[in-house]
Amino acid sequence: MEVVYLDNAATSFPKPEATLEAMMRYQRAIGGSPGRSGHRLSIEAGRVVLDTRDTLARLFNVEDPLRIVFTKNATEALNIALIGLLRPGDHAITTGMEHNAVMRPLRFLASRGVELSVVPCSDRGELDPEDIRAAFRTNTRAVVLTHASNVTGTIMPVQEIGVLTRERGDMVLCVDAAQTAGALPVDVEAMAVDLLAFTGHKSLYGPQGTGGLYIRKGLDEKIAPLMRGGTGSRSEFEDQPDFMPDKYESGTPNTIGLAGLGAGAAFILEQGVEAVREKEEALTRRFLHHLQDLRGDVTVYGPPAAQKRIPLISFNLRDITPSDAALYLDEQWGIMCRPGLHCAPAAHRTIGTFPQGTVRFSFGFFNTEEHVDLAAEALRRLLRG
Repeated sequence: MEVVYLDNAATSFPKPEATLEAMMRYQRAIGGSPGRSGHRLSIEAGRVVLDTRDTLARLFNVEDPLRIVFTKNATEALNIALIGLLRPGDHAITTGMEHNAVMRPLRFLASRGVELSVVPCSDRGELDPEDIRAAFRTNTRAVVLTHASNVTGTIMPVQEIGVLTRERGDMVLCVDAAQTAGALPVDVEAMAVDLLAFTGHKSLYGPQGTGGLYIRKGLDEKIAPLMRGGTGSRSEFEDQPDFMPDKYESGTPNTIGLAGLGAGAAFILEQGVEAVREKEEALTRRFLHHLQDLRGDVTVYGPPAAQKRIPLISFNLRDITPSDAALYLDEQWGIMCRPGLHCAPAAHRTIGTFPQGTVRFSFGFFNTEEHVDLAAEALRRLLRG
């Protein structure tokens, strides 16, 4: 039975050949540790890391690649940003559609004296920027939100909110781009993003254990590192370096992973983000069209138009639990999907699917129209009993 992989919002699969080749080249021909020695293999390893930083800077329109800090995932990046920035007495604003990678650090900070406002969204997961503005206070330090929901796929009005935060001048916009980096155009300048957290293993087509955080110039002076230790720089001092990106990159990096991430990001640049978006939006539209034939038996969450969402569709089937549906799809059809709460209980409360959750299909660049049609047929057969 052929595997039909529809769980790209969790991690993308398969990866481009270039990703695998870059990782194999590093392991076979380089193998050294960047910045930790002066020999040629260490220097070459450093070049791998620098090239990946440069590629991501081009993808996100970051003027200085050194503003990008490498982490093991978006969660670590968000923890650096939020725990490093917010202090007791500060006020933060977030939304009712956030992943726990945002909510758990914010709830922790709220227990330590940070004031938190959670702005509600519609039952489609949509956010009105004016509701964010209405939540502003004199002590508001940061607005933290996802670029697109991992539950409904809803694309948030980040650029409009960036205009509002820049008008205030003293406010920081922190964006969780775990679901959108590589899948949607991301321009930190045009969108007025101050902090951008991203992961490498989803739409950037890198391996797991890679990610990063973009930090606007000057903001690093106000963000404490989450971790301290060896950086390969200023080794004569026992104090943590205060310059980018070393301030936040203690310990030996995941160089083989960064080699793969750089190749995955280069693959996206070669294809063109707009072309990737066009293909994935077409697959989403095709599946939504199939679901129109199943009205009454299938409840679909999120915006009805494909252009308003990333290539992700959450739904529930009449009288069938998400876990039962996912098990049937896997065992009988070879379709890989994700049921449940998707680590985002706030979003499921917003759309009314807590605590059961939903079935989530998430398409990627390597999916085909045949995959979409097969998935729709599988749902038809399941509903017929």
